[in-house]
Amino acid sequence: MKKSTLIILAVVAVVAVWAIGAYNGLVSSDEKVSEAWANVETAYQRRADLIPNLVNTVKGYASHEQATLQAVTDARTKATSITIDPSTATPEQMQQWMAAQEEVGSALGRLIAISEAYPDLKANQNFLELQAQLEGTENRISTERKKYNEIVKEYNVKTRKFPTNLLAGVFGFDQKTMFEAQEGAEVAPTVQF
Repeated sequence: MKKSTLIILAVVAVVAVWAIGAYNGLVSSDEKVSEAWANVETAYQRRADLIPNLVNTVKGYASHEQATLQAVTDARTKATSITIDPSTATPEQMQQWMAAQEEVGSALGRLIAISEAYPDLKANQNFLELQAQLEGTENRISTERKKYNEIVKEYNVKTRKFPTNLLAGVFGFDQKTMFEAQEGAEVAPTVQF
C-alpha cells in the first residue's frame, strides 16, 4: 500500500474511534438526564402520596375547612395527571408541569396554615409526623431538582461543544429543558391567620 493510503486509513480510524466515543458519551449523558428526571418525579410522587394522609388527618379536626381540603386534593390530582418526557419536553410543557407542582405546594401551605387555628390538630402526633415528612419531602424535591439541573447543564454543554455538537445534531441529541423559578418566586409568600 501507498503511504498516502495508510495515512488516510489512519485518519479515518482516528475519526471513527472519536465518533464512537463521542456518541457513547452523548448516550450516557442522555441516560443520566433521564435518571435524574426519574428521581425528580419520585420525590414529587412521594409528596403526592403523603397528601391524602395529611388531608385525612386535618379533616378530623377541621371539617368545615372543606374548600382548602378540596383545593389540596384537586391540585394533587392535576399535578399527578401531567406527565412529561424530559427528552422531548418543550420549555412550555416544563412550565405547565412546574406550575401544577407549584399549585400543590401553595395548597399545602394553606393546609398547614390551618393547623394554627386548631390547637388540637397542631398537637396531634400524626399531623406533626406528616408535617415533618412533608418538610423532608420538599427538601428532597429541591435537592433532586438541583441535581437534575446540574446534569442537564452538563448534557447541554456536551451537545453544544465542538466537535461533539456535529454528532449531537446528526443523531438528534437536542438540548434539555432545565427547571426554572416560577414567575413571582422572588416574592416571599404572605401567611395570614
